[in-house]
Amino acid sequence: MGGSASLIPRDLLSEYQELTFLSKQEILLAYKRFSELLPREERENACSARVPKSQILTLPELRANPFQHRICHVFSTSETRDDSMSFEDFLDMLSVFSDSATSDIKSHYAFRIFDFDDDGTLDRKDLEQLVNCLTGQGEESRLSSAEMEQLIQNILEESDIDKDGTINLSEFQHVVSRSPDFASSFKIVL
Repeated sequence: MGGSASLIPRDLLSEYQELTFLSKQEILLAYKRFSELLPREERENACSARVPKSQILTLPELRANPFQHRICHVFSTSETRDDSMSFEDFLDMLSVFSDSATSDIKSHYAFRIFDFDDDGTLDRKDLEQLVNCLTGQGEESRLSSAEMEQLIQNILEESDIDKDGTINLSEFQHVVSRSPDFASSFKIVL
């Protein structure tokens, strides 16, 4: 084997295939892309290195995503909470965003990404941040307070099954299950 394949031990490559929704070729491409984010002197040890969030965000696939910071936050296992990523974090992210990942897995991670305060529910504040990410931060695209309030009210009326003023994971998954294009739109392709 040549190139990046020789830098991932064969048993580890097999393990990654079993634990992700990625093919061998996708894992090798991910390794190549991850390695390219590291300084040259660290590339040989890419499996044990961490890439800073600032470097992860240079990937064209994330650069235009309005949730780029939340994606890094959700998939990072950094103990220092700096949202840096290990190769395994990077693989987890790509696996969840792959075409082969199930709708349940995708909706679980979408929920975590949209849960800006990490409290396990989508409340009014999370929904407002979600809408602001989707509409952009510019003056011309920002909703008025009344429009925002009406939109959040409509979202809660449609999604908050137990009427507690928040959307929990099962309520979110129920709504997503009625959206046929969710799984196909929730993806990143390297």
